Amino acid sequence: MSIQLYYQDVRKGDEVTPLVKEPTPRQLVMWAGAVGDYMPIHYDQDYARSRGLKGIIVHGQLVGAFLGQLMTDWVGKQGSLSKLSCSYKGMNYPGEKITLRGKVLRKYVRGGENFVECGVWAENPEGEKTASGTATVVLPYGDDYKRKGRTRRWARG
Repeated sequence: MSIQLYYQDVRKGDEVTPLVKEPTPRQLVMWAGAVGDYMPIHYDQDYARSRGLKGIIVHGQLVGAFLGQLMTDWVGKQGSLSKLSCSYKGMNYPGEKITLRGKVLRKYVRGGENFVECGVWAENPEGEKTASGTATVVLPYGDDYKRKGRTRRWARG
């Protein structure tokens, strides 16, 4: 997040800048402590395997938090996350990359605020969706947009 994203920068169909995370077992323990989710499938290999898993799994809500970070990173300091929902469709494992992605579904103005709704999802290393949902963000309208000669964010290299 180095340049502020403005409402004018966004068009339906645009992709959200992807975010890649690679959670560790330690991060899972820290997450468990923060949210109070001490299910053994998140920290005990033997227990997870006894339940038919190939090993410990990443908390679904941690993947949801990663989707939140995807959006807050994308909107910049002047933007905000208004709403986030997701459902969990598969497993993520620590030590494997999770790629968080999004795509603009629509944009609208309501109550003087500039909303952008996106479809968001998480992918495992095989490209399978392990979580999906929607996120709505509020973006600033760049009053000095034309004066500074800005072009669409996506045109930058």
